[in-house]
Amino acid sequence: MNKKPNVIYILADDMGYGDISAFNENCPFTTPNSDAMCENGLRFTDAHASSAVCTPSRYSILTGRYNWRSRLKSYVVGGYSEPLLEKGRKTVADLFREQGYHTAMVGKWHLGMNFTKTPEFTELPDFDACKGVDYSASIEDSPVTNGFDYFFGISGSLDMPPYIYIENDRFTELPDRETVGTGKKYWRKGPTGKNFHHENVLDELTDKVLEKIEEYKEEPFFLRTDKSFRSGRSVRQAGNDPSGTGISGKIRNQ
Repeated sequence: MNKKPNVIYILADDMGYGDISAFNENCPFTTPNSDAMCENGLRFTDAHASSAVCTPSRYSILTGRYNWRSRLKSYVVGGYSEPLLEKGRKTVADLFREQGYHTAMVGKWHLGMNFTKTPEFTELPDFDACKGVDYSASIEDSPVTNGFDYFFGISGSLDMPPYIYIENDRFTELPDRETVGTGKKYWRKGPTGKNFHHENVLDELTDKVLEKIEEYKEEPFFLRTDKSFRSGRSVRQAGNDPSGTGISGKIRNQ
């Protein structure tokens, strides 16, 4: 019997068609691993999405439904928003699990979750930080209740609070400070975990992806990784970017 193939799905925010050097001879940097996949596999030059922004495109990719069939008719949800996926909605991760796959997601969820809240909670406009969240309590309707065996990542985008990693259905730590980014390093002011540093997020997510690949390598797995380049693209540590593009070598070459 043929072994089932492993599937790794990479979704990157704000990554243009010309940001892979195999597609663009004038690309200011090289992406050797992506180029190798193009050379040794299939390269598609005509692709379409149900939406051009984060939340609705993710809804469609996960459910196979047009995004406008959800309650969200425009724009995106925030880091504190209620779940967009309907109760009992089957996802592509559910389909893989039915076929005996390990399923994992690493990165940006951005489809809403149910945090444990106090009566003072109110979701604020413009995706601002909200009071009334119990960061020590469990989270409902995270990816692990939507077909994934494992999740590590953030609830919204990298410029939307809260800035604390979530593993499965819990925050990995309590916030101990507020941070804000300005200019090209913009992110909204919000509660931040001790070990959460915006300039390290993309590398840390990549390390977690590699960890799960190693863990699952003997069994078929489906691994989805959503990279939030929205603010992380410009929040790089000095000296980590010999190309001058604002993207670290690990991210460019993964």
